[in-house]
Amino acid sequence: MTRRDAITARRHRASSATPSSATPAEDLRRPRKSRTAAAKRVRPARPRAALSKPAQATITHPERVVFPQLGIRKIDVAHYYTAVAEWIVPQLRARPLSILRCPDGAAQTCFFQKHLTAGMGAHVRGVRIKDSSGQQDYLCIDDVVGLLELVQMNALEFHPWGVKANIPDRADRIVFDLDPHAGVAWKQVVDAATAVRKHLDSLGLQSYLRTSGGKGLHVVVPLRPAVSWKTVRPFARAVAEALAARHPDRFVSVAGEEKRSGGRIFIDWLRNARGATSVASYSLRARAEAGVAMPLAWAQLAKLEGAHAFSISNALAYLKRRRGDPWRDIDQIEQALPRI
Repeated sequence: MTRRDAITARRHRASSATPSSATPAEDLRRPRKSRTAAAKRVRPARPRAALSKPAQATITHPERVVFPQLGIRKIDVAHYYTAVAEWIVPQLRARPLSILRCPDGAAQTCFFQKHLTAGMGAHVRGVRIKDSSGQQDYLCIDDVVGLLELVQMNALEFHPWGVKANIPDRADRIVFDLDPHAGVAWKQVVDAATAVRKHLDSLGLQSYLRTSGGKGLHVVVPLRPAVSWKTVRPFARAVAEALAARHPDRFVSVAGEEKRSGGRIFIDWLRNARGATSVASYSLRARAEAGVAMPLAWAQLAKLEGAHAFSISNALAYLKRRRGDPWRDIDQIEQALPRI
């Protein structure tokens, strides 16, 4: 399957206009001086069933504008996720998943969904997991078709658990989300990520870096074999508290806007719990600038110009010139948590 075959997106004929059918690749080759204005002229299309071929997914309403400030349409979002499928699908495969759905675009009301509902697509499955409400079918996908079926359901963001679906009580990822106060300079965020890395190094743990697609950075620690949440959560908390105690003028380990006053950074360790999620690498963010959570090599950090360095507008060009995947071995690293 090629990337261009991954989607078949067809425009429906309206009574007074006859827009032609288009795949994402064909559609993006057409010159468009004003995509937003053109999108507003397209009449609503009737929903269509997914094509029967397993390598395809139908994208209805392809001209619907999703990011109005950028003129980015639903078909552009589908094209983006098709292009990054080889990297994002391994980050999502066989993991319980929450998605952020934005039926009317990123500028309107969006909502998280974590449970499987009818009509989400043949390649979107449910994994039965017990939670506080009993046994629930959580969303799960395994391939690019499932990914695109969720895009068809207006999913913009993808947030996996830090576990595999078959062992939901044992984590294979720890995520430290560096969430700066509004007044924090970017260099302070860079220095914070470096401090977290050095602390983890001192504990014998290799870590990985990505932009969050928002205003901060994520430091991710792979675990192999997977470790019980009963061990992971206290460990993550201890790391955050140790850094906050060592650098009280730079870090806090307690959530709350007032806690970060004075230009401090919250080391968010709270997402390291059963049922908690963090945004997937390569996921878009449903914000005006359409940021991307981009994996980086640690050597790139010093040259990173800011939190919004990557967006749907430049991510694919960056990936084409990237020399290698800095996270290519993240699932092969074998490391266990030390005792603290």
